[in-house]
Amino acid sequence: MTFKTINYYLLTIVLIVTTSFFPKNTQLNNQNTIKTRNLQDSIQPVILTRDIQIKSYFQYLDSIITNFNSKHAYIISEHVLVRHNPWIIDSLANTDYYRMMAKDSFVYNQKELIILKKGSRINIPDSLETKQLLDTFKNTWLDVNIPEYKFRIYKDSTMLYEFPIRVGRNEKKYLKMGNRVTDLKTIPGEGKIVAFIKNPDYYNPVTGNQYFVTKRDDNKTTKLPQIPFIETEINGIRYGQLIHPTTNPITLNKAYSNGCIGTNEADAWIIYYYAPIDTKIRIRYDLNIINEEGEKVVLKDIYGE
Repeated sequence: MTFKTINYYLLTIVLIVTTSFFPKNTQLNNQNTIKTRNLQDSIQPVILTRDIQIKSYFQYLDSIITNFNSKHAYIISEHVLVRHNPWIIDSLANTDYYRMMAKDSFVYNQKELIILKKGSRINIPDSLETKQLLDTFKNTWLDVNIPEYKFRIYKDSTMLYEFPIRVGRNEKKYLKMGNRVTDLKTIPGEGKIVAFIKNPDYYNPVTGNQYFVTKRDDNKTTKLPQIPFIETEINGIRYGQLIHPTTNPITLNKAYSNGCIGTNEADAWIIYYYAPIDTKIRIRYDLNIINEEGEKVVLKDIYGE
């Protein structure tokens, strides 16, 4: 057998091996791709079969999440689910009493409002979308500048939202709920979000009495809304310094509260869904700022002696 003959047979063997194996591998890869796609496609959206009121909203979401997590290899949370369906946040924000009044719609009891309508579609994020949202949460942080009365939400260095707020008063007062004289100033520092109160009760911290209705800025009386309160831990301590809505936005841009950070109702919903547990927060007291026109501004020292 000549050298050329040997080369011919070797080339033939290589071609046979190549033809036999590579198409099979390609077919296997295609099958894996199809299987992955079918797995993602099998995650069906939830179509509401009934109207959901705000008073049942959190329980309904919990039922969706619990059912999904019991059947799949990855889990989702309320914040993941709602951020994947941003229309829900918009709907919640639009239940703000003053937004409703601007549409000539007086709402006495916000809890009775329908927030998820029959026939609405709630999409379920796949595993990749869930991971992307979780990564976004890790890179999101909150910034509060007390004398500026501003609350900002950032993703990395990009500001996503800016809201007006009210902060604690520059005084000390006896609060029956704490049974002591309390400094009412909002405490600066760095920390994180540690808890939520999804169906808060309302108490007057001075008297300790619970209340169920509120007088609005237009002098109309309504029941208190169900909007989550957000608990912070600052400098490693839980001071009871909450982020929560006020039913009187006329008090925003003022030192008015008993130490908590107050927002309007619509903004409170947005903050809640952009601030899952462990979201970092910085509360600062910076008097020297740069305004929107790029000018240096010195703010009033609201906690100055």
